[in-house]
Amino acid sequence: MSDFEKMDLVGAATAIANKSISASELTAWSLARMESLGKQCNAVFRIDNELATQRARTLDTIQASKGVTGPLHGVPLAHKDLIEVAGLENHAGSKILRGHIADKNAWVIDTLNAAGQVNVGSLHMCEFAMSPTGFNGHYGHGLNPWNPEYTCGGSSSGSGIAVAARIVFGSLGSDTGGSIRHPSAMCGVTGIKPTARRVSIEGVFPLSKTLDCVGPIAQTARDCARLLTHISRPNPNDSWCTTKPAHDYEAALSGDLNGLKIGVPQTYYRENLDPEVAQALEMSLEVLKQRGAELVDVSVPDISRLNTMAGIVMTSQAAALHREWIQTRPEDYAEQVRARIEPGFTHSAVSYVDAMRFQQALTDEYLNTCLKDCDAIHIPVLTVQTPTIASTTTGDTQNILKSIAHLTYANRAINYLGLPAISVPAGFSSSGMPLAFQLVGRPFDETTLLKIADAYQQDTHWHQQRPSI
Repeated sequence: MSDFEKMDLVGAATAIANKSISASELTAWSLARMESLGKQCNAVFRIDNELATQRARTLDTIQASKGVTGPLHGVPLAHKDLIEVAGLENHAGSKILRGHIADKNAWVIDTLNAAGQVNVGSLHMCEFAMSPTGFNGHYGHGLNPWNPEYTCGGSSSGSGIAVAARIVFGSLGSDTGGSIRHPSAMCGVTGIKPTARRVSIEGVFPLSKTLDCVGPIAQTARDCARLLTHISRPNPNDSWCTTKPAHDYEAALSGDLNGLKIGVPQTYYRENLDPEVAQALEMSLEVLKQRGAELVDVSVPDISRLNTMAGIVMTSQAAALHREWIQTRPEDYAEQVRARIEPGFTHSAVSYVDAMRFQQALTDEYLNTCLKDCDAIHIPVLTVQTPTIASTTTGDTQNILKSIAHLTYANRAINYLGLPAISVPAGFSSSGMPLAFQLVGRPFDETTLLKIADAYQQDTHWHQQRPSI
């Protein structure tokens, strides 16, 4: 078997477990694609040829004598460059951290290693995770594999590209205001932002600790469920991480949506929608309805207030982290990135404390308004179509920032509220670029989101489409 790009993560793991292919074969194939397609699309920062090859050989030897080590045994993965791997460079897409060598693995790397992954390298990302488009002024833009003139989404840009281009079978990204969901939507793959604190962020370079989430990007909801199952184990060394026990998300993927209610907000999220985005949303709702879900209209609270609060928290925490570097090394930041951090220096202590103090009350209001009578809500990831790179980089910096703010319109508040959300492929625009919808659920109810997304994917083929590169 050599047509490995037709496999998804679960399929690859099954083929290795059945001895249809070896971990070494699959890893060699993935490493070659990292070298070719990964570099062609600017998806790669580091390729770990020797380490990955040796890891695959070791796993093959173990399998021959003892069987597979876990549900990801031998599967090639690669992760966002802010997730530390012991003894290797991770520089969070920046000049400032160039040469930084991690002392130990991030918690999520250890959990995936225990499940049997082969980590083939680190993936491109936006500088310090500060862009929704894939912009990186130091190392170049990530290029969307469907069309390199278009943005790939950020800040987990390489993760979206590498999964869409079938370079690896899955990737971990991070999401502070949409950074898993943007590249998933723009590249036509599935990505889930878990509930805040569900996954340990130990060993992950922060943007905004109280908003940051680590989660998987993969081809399918089932792939994401398998990855999330293993990274959502409690970490006793991370006081921020929940102590809730790990959950087998894959076990709940029955395809049966009977009895589930999906809320459909008609205000805010469906205002000023691009017509093709709106059509894709409606078509996805029809599929879910045919699968047995009941669709109900729901209201939304003042999302603009939530977005403001999210902005205060994110930029204040980012400014505190970057203050010394911005004072001493301002030229080592891209102008667009520095301009997004600097508002954090202008917020008063009162504004920041209020944003943190009201967080739980505003979360309760959102849940009691949007999710009181339903199990999840259905909204866009992007209210506009994927923009071109030129349209997000040309002109005055402040005008560019206003333009790209539209990309986070439906996403920023979700991080402030700490809720889980998943981006699901839902078709293609007339320009040939992927479209998507988003599901948002109650805290720690990733199970329902994955169940709905998986049921949708059982009746659709958008997640199986591959760019012709």
